[in-house]
Amino acid sequence: MSRKAAVVALTALAPISWGSTYFVTTEFLPPDRPLLTGLLRALPAGLLLLAITRKLPQGAWWWKSAVLGALNIGAFFPLLFLAAYRLPGGVAAVVGSVGPLFVVGLAALFLGEKPTVKTLLTAVAAAFGVSLVVLKAGAAFDLVGILAGLLSSLSMSAGIVFTKRWGRPEGVGALALTGWQLTAGGLVIAPIAFLIEGAPPALTGANLAGYAYLAFGNTAISYFLWFRGIERLSASSATLLGPLSPITAAVIGWVALGQALGPVQVLGMLIAFGATLAGQLGPRTAKAAKKAPEAAEAPEAPKALRTPEVESFSAAEKNGQEVSMDLEGSGVRR
Repeated sequence: MSRKAAVVALTALAPISWGSTYFVTTEFLPPDRPLLTGLLRALPAGLLLLAITRKLPQGAWWWKSAVLGALNIGAFFPLLFLAAYRLPGGVAAVVGSVGPLFVVGLAALFLGEKPTVKTLLTAVAAAFGVSLVVLKAGAAFDLVGILAGLLSSLSMSAGIVFTKRWGRPEGVGALALTGWQLTAGGLVIAPIAFLIEGAPPALTGANLAGYAYLAFGNTAISYFLWFRGIERLSASSATLLGPLSPITAAVIGWVALGQALGPVQVLGMLIAFGATLAGQLGPRTAKAAKKAPEAAEAPEAPKALRTPEVESFSAAEKNGQEVSMDLEGSGVRR
């Protein structure tokens, strides 16, 4: 397996994990507590990662972490849950699936990633495939719900792009950066949750198990893999892994809840999954192939005149940390 394939596979575990959120929420958690769920997903996970890494932001990273935490978690979760409550699940998922198009536009503006026809077509195909999987005939539309869904998608898309643009400070690992964002996002949600939903209800053992899974497996680990993947992939490649979430939700609903999964849904899964795969195929290979013959034809310089090759290395390598590489070759390096 190539290095990029390994990065894509690990990053894909995040949206696959998020696809289990609906099942856990409906089967294990108390009803009508979306903001509490968002809070208990983010804040305990963030505090745990802070305790593990024992690193706090320095300088400008205090406000950068707050902005990223608000975009990726603090604004995203409440808007997402508002859309889910105002819209049927299928409509909410389709509204959310336009995220790759937002990322394409924001990446062009802030990262210099020029959108290609292939990228745009792939994003549209992914949204179309998701709509076939989740959208049902006669689905109701609510303007507030649609606006909330679009804003939640825009919030996370901006979070992806600025996570890519700002990277992380020297000597700080992806685990610490994830902890900063989850903590900041949880602190944004906390006052909103208590003002709107009030004090938490009495929790059962099943509730606690569900919240524990969402906080640590579905959030702490998944967001670590997600932010780590954003560092190594282009913004458009990362966001086009998003359709794996509704696909996973549909499969879990079919297997565990007995929900119908007909030919149209299967076709939609194939289209969305194909778009996801296509989104990981960057142009770098083709460019390298064109350059290879030129390199082969170039005459070899005399040994005495050759310039010694200096192997560059980053501060992360000096410190013995894992080195990340943007394999798409676009955007600001992290």
